[in-house]
Amino acid sequence: MRKTTLFKKLILDPEILMMPVPHDVLSAKILEQIGFKSLCVGGYAASATLLGQPDISLLSVTEMIDHFFRMVEAVDIPVFVDGDTGHGGVHNIRRMIKQIEKAGAAGIFIEDQVFPKRCGHMADKAVISTKEMVAKLKAALDARIDPDFCIMARTDAIAVHGIEDAIERACQYRETGADLIFVEAPQTIEDMKRINREINAPTLANIIEGGRTPEISVKELETMGFNAVTYPTTATYTVAKAIFEVMGELYSSGSTDKVRHRMFSFDEFNELVGLSSLRELEKKYI
Repeated sequence: MRKTTLFKKLILDPEILMMPVPHDVLSAKILEQIGFKSLCVGGYAASATLLGQPDISLLSVTEMIDHFFRMVEAVDIPVFVDGDTGHGGVHNIRRMIKQIEKAGAAGIFIEDQVFPKRCGHMADKAVISTKEMVAKLKAALDARIDPDFCIMARTDAIAVHGIEDAIERACQYRETGADLIFVEAPQTIEDMKRINREINAPTLANIIEGGRTPEISVKELETMGFNAVTYPTTATYTVAKAIFEVMGELYSSGSTDKVRHRMFSFDEFNELVGLSSLRELEKKYI
């Protein structure tokens, strides 16, 4: 089964699809080994990994596609990727869709923020007109080759115009042909319920630790009607905190003895990245 077809099936399955966002390629491999069925690759973690910068549209589309390709190549599960605002107009979007399909992604999401965009849980966002976003979606849908390649429409209108406008936009995006809908940063349980009650489409939730959306469990999200949920910051915050604390101990004491329990051993790590299987393959040729 093609990864695009598998991803579509996972979205439409009764069980909600959990999609953590890997911090880098190594964490993508770890998340797959843990058992997650799909991954989402977002701009927040990519900006932190590749630039050490916040998610404010600093990465070019070329840098993002290269990042996506490395993620897709590293794992055998579907990878859903962040198209930000489309990196330009309708012609840019058409080109981006073709390149991302070639990179092997299972789908993409495009948002209606004004460029340069901000992380969806940051303040002072702005959105383009519904008409302009519909044009972008039409270009994306027209450009895809594989009909199972998922195109999700994201709206950030709650923070700008409120829940009514966000839902109205989401419904129009669905009517345009979006396969999946993402209303970013609802701030109450009731708004989260409204999204699923009033939008006739598969929907995605986004949980950020310390963000604007209530941090409720996967089962609660499933009961509300969400088809998928992403965790865009969990891996990045974990990696940053672990490095800060472990390396801080090394710096202050000159040893990692007290924090060794928080680290993989040499042999454990080599197994994690598949050294033994590569050595076996090597023997086949030598």
